[in-house]
Amino acid sequence: MTNVQLGFGFEESTLARTPATTPKARKAKIAWPAPAPQSTPTPTPTPTPAPATVSNVPVEMPAVLEGMARALEQHPDYRVLRRLLAQTQFTHQPLGPIARVVILDTETTGLDHARDKIIELALVRVDVDMQTGQPVGPVQVYDGLQDPGMPIPKIAREITGITDAMVGGQQLDEVRIASLLEGVDLVIAHNAGFDRPFVEARLPQVAGLNWACSFADIDWTAAGRSSAKLSYLASELGWFYDAHRAEMDCHALLTVLMAEVPGLGQSGLARLIASTQTPSYRLQATGAPFDAKDLLKTRGYRWDATGKVWHTRLGSDEALQAECEWLKQAVYAGRAARLQWERHDAKSRYSSRPGTAGWVQLQD
Repeated sequence: MTNVQLGFGFEESTLARTPATTPKARKAKIAWPAPAPQSTPTPTPTPTPAPATVSNVPVEMPAVLEGMARALEQHPDYRVLRRLLAQTQFTHQPLGPIARVVILDTETTGLDHARDKIIELALVRVDVDMQTGQPVGPVQVYDGLQDPGMPIPKIAREITGITDAMVGGQQLDEVRIASLLEGVDLVIAHNAGFDRPFVEARLPQVAGLNWACSFADIDWTAAGRSSAKLSYLASELGWFYDAHRAEMDCHALLTVLMAEVPGLGQSGLARLIASTQTPSYRLQATGAPFDAKDLLKTRGYRWDATGKVWHTRLGSDEALQAECEWLKQAVYAGRAARLQWERHDAKSRYSSRPGTAGWVQLQD
């Protein structure tokens, strides 16, 4: 490996001229120079202008810093994270049909869509080449604040940085939002089960759109990721960004989904677009024994406090059948049970509306 010498602002020629501090050097006699003869003062030279700066950083510094970053990347003991910047144009030329996609994110006063309100909504619209799974053409963006009509709780202010003063009198631009959602094939959110009910409560006209969830509809564990948190997924690709503001979260999610998902052989965008063609299921572990709660939780089930039942989401008919077999063996221990499921398509998935209900009988 080529050794790379990193400079840290020292003038090496100056250092080379520094006298050695050996005993011999200290004993040397110092010959003082004779006084200089009087002469006409030499004019002071005109100072050389300092390099142009941006925010007090010389313009040549980004190139220097990038070189240092690349040098560090060559060493196995270092990883480099770069600030993620929003892209406004993709130059890739489409090779196949186009899918129109909107990446969406909300910031809210709390977690309950029936009681809490949106305080920020962002949409990033882009066309995706269905053959390559990559964005093409210009990116259209909307980011708006909304007065919730109530004080923003402290925890929401701390997470988002949005204050009551910022949202006072603000309203979402519904005309602009409608224009961005017109003709859209898919809306993607990272935790659509949270965002979709909030958006439909504020904008009921969007209820008929197809939705996908980049958090739940991609098996990030199988892809080798120890977390499905957006900031973690971005960092695995070498990016960091200022999280918990809606627009930047959308740009970060788009960047993550452009990358190929390990083990799938396709981008996250392509995977989510394909998911609109298959049904999904919400399966309830009806009457599951109490001592199975830790097993269910580890499996990814969530507790529905209203219905008092553990439930999970499954992405296909095959996954539903396999999960019922697992429940029969691991949870019900071969005992008979009657389990309820709801079938959803992309238009009802992750909404608060019920899907088509059905039952499966586990035989003893």
